[in-house]
Amino acid sequence: MTHRVVVTGLGTLNPLGNDVNTSWQNAIAGKSGVGHITHFDPTPHKVHIAAEVKGFDPAEHFGSRDARRLDRYSQLALVAARQAIADAGWQLDHMDRDRVGVIIGSGIGGASTFARDVLVYEKRGPSRVSPFLVPMMLADTAPGLVAIEFGLRGPNFAVVSACASGTNAVGEAFHVIRRGDAEAMLVGGADAVIIPVAMAGLEVMTALSKRNDDPEHASRPFDAKRDGFVMGEGATFLALETLEHAQARGANIIAEVVGYGSTNDAFHITAPDAEGAGAALCMQNALRSAGLEPQQISYINAHGTSTRLNDKSETAAIKAIFGDFAYQIPVSSTKSMTGHLLGGAGALEAMFSALAIRDGIIPPTINYEFPDPECDLDYVPNEARRADLNFVLSNSFGFGGHNASIIFGKFSA
Repeated sequence: MTHRVVVTGLGTLNPLGNDVNTSWQNAIAGKSGVGHITHFDPTPHKVHIAAEVKGFDPAEHFGSRDARRLDRYSQLALVAARQAIADAGWQLDHMDRDRVGVIIGSGIGGASTFARDVLVYEKRGPSRVSPFLVPMMLADTAPGLVAIEFGLRGPNFAVVSACASGTNAVGEAFHVIRRGDAEAMLVGGADAVIIPVAMAGLEVMTALSKRNDDPEHASRPFDAKRDGFVMGEGATFLALETLEHAQARGANIIAEVVGYGSTNDAFHITAPDAEGAGAALCMQNALRSAGLEPQQISYINAHGTSTRLNDKSETAAIKAIFGDFAYQIPVSSTKSMTGHLLGGAGALEAMFSALAIRDGIIPPTINYEFPDPECDLDYVPNEARRADLNFVLSNSFGFGGHNASIIFGKFSA
């Protein structure tokens, strides 16, 4: 038996807000979450801007002692997971916890802990390295911590596929439930790497925007004057469950997960295939998985990083799959507001896609001012748009050539 999979709860901390409603209202208002870096002194760097989670005090959520034993990536993930469970109304004492699992996508995991303890090792020697270093830095620690906190003994693992990680996590959880290996899955993405060494690494690759004097306008996907992406951070979770399980408990169903595709460009370690062949195949596979024709897609939440190569190749991939219909599909990039959360991006954009279906509104691509002849689709410039959305496609493409696409549908019994 193949099960239908529905979304019943959401949780998030990201540059637009520390809860779902605040984040969504700011997204449809076209508000930027980008500002000057406060996590460290960026003076020696060429890039001084990022999209940080704001007003988050881990001690308020974990106590000061336990907070010190959690990497920021895990702190954000745990709080977002708590929100999603509460939003879904899961009464775990009345659920079979052997049949509830956790999957988290993360591109990097506990990088801030690793970077800190490298400095400790160099300055103070091996005996001063934290005994919590290894569990704090592993990408699979966060799903383990969520399972421990809530007693969830179902399938549990981390997905690491660079910037596609969050979408791959949602897609893999979709498959786990659909084939009957779990009744419910808590699934999301998280990364928190606004740290000096990570920023330096991306700077020397010339991947980041250098609009230090105008941070709110730095992330400008598909715009002719884009000059790189803006580093973001955060965590987002979706509560997924079988339709039967959701209906039996009278759950509020936000949207349905209907299709998923995953491919690789097999082209280059960082650059996307200029023609978008791998991305196009990924979208085609997602459509096939959902049993949909291209013309049935109402909106595409693009990967849309604001880099010259990515935006051009994604546009080409959309045209390859949708043909002339590509010009009729609204395509927007919420990264214009949130920056790029790396492994956390796909889950946040999945959340925005589900909410777009629920509320019938498409979030905009802000900072779109100068059309690029090579990016000539309808990018929903600068203002949200009302629309009746039946199926929404969300794309995530990452270093290493990883591609992931997920499709959400308006729920109908």
